Amino acid sequence: MNLPIIEYSQPLFRPPSEAGSLILQITYGCTWNKCAFCEMYTNKKYQTRKTADVIGEIHSLKPYAPHIQKIFLADGNPMALSTRRLLEILNEINIVFPNVRRISTYALPSDLTNKPVDDLKQLRDAGLSLLYVGIESGDDELLGLINKAETYDSTVAGLTKAHEAGMKLSVMILSGLGGRKYSEQHAINSAKVLNAIQPLFASTLVLSFPYGVERYKQRFAGEYISMTVHDLLLELRTLIANTNLGGTIFRSDHASNYLVLKGVLSRDKQKFTDEIDKALSFPDKVQLREEWQRGL
Repeated sequence: MNLPIIEYSQPLFRPPSEAGSLILQITYGCTWNKCAFCEMYTNKKYQTRKTADVIGEIHSLKPYAPHIQKIFLADGNPMALSTRRLLEILNEINIVFPNVRRISTYALPSDLTNKPVDDLKQLRDAGLSLLYVGIESGDDELLGLINKAETYDSTVAGLTKAHEAGMKLSVMILSGLGGRKYSEQHAINSAKVLNAIQPLFASTLVLSFPYGVERYKQRFAGEYISMTVHDLLLELRTLIANTNLGGTIFRSDHASNYLVLKGVLSRDKQKFTDEIDKALSFPDKVQLREEWQRGL
């Protein structure tokens, strides 16, 4: 299916699983945009699009409606919009695209705590069924050091609300976020927050430095000690070993990951730790992978 060219405000991001989705940009940038690790929207000022413009764009795509089954609402956290505005957009989507089976978006935990459960239920009933949330860490000290503006409690509160409303959650933990100094507490408390939330999907990405590690160190409000691949695998093992999850589907298959793991944590936890132990037992191969990743 070849859709007409849509004039997006760049850069534009979406989760890997939304590769085949129609992307509707209903906000620009991120309301917070101050996290030490995040460079996604640093060149953008947060703005909301006029609802009339978004609806006009939706109607311009009506000829392609039979082919559109998934829609992703961008940019960083459209859930900051009022429930009324979101419902206007969602209702129009349902009218124009009757074959849509999933609408999703990024969300901050604080966006969810700011909405009553009844509002979230209305949004779910209107088709917004999946939220992608970058938890990053469950450790309050580390969340403060990276200027996340969330805590363990705010994360659990917001995501529990969404879960109560019937929304599905896909959450992400950022490996290597605190460096070697904070690695263990990051892993243990991140497992703790996952256990409290019980998301449908959980994934890990490895911290990257698009502008170099020194820039991150300057933005990080503590001592950041860089990690080797061996360190990152140990951190991943600690995270997984401390989880107590039911049907959560786990993935570490992003391009940033050094070891691909896919499965259901309640079923495959031992398998995952065995695979990590196997990788750790071959330090030469781990070192080669690390050098390849760095482009050496």
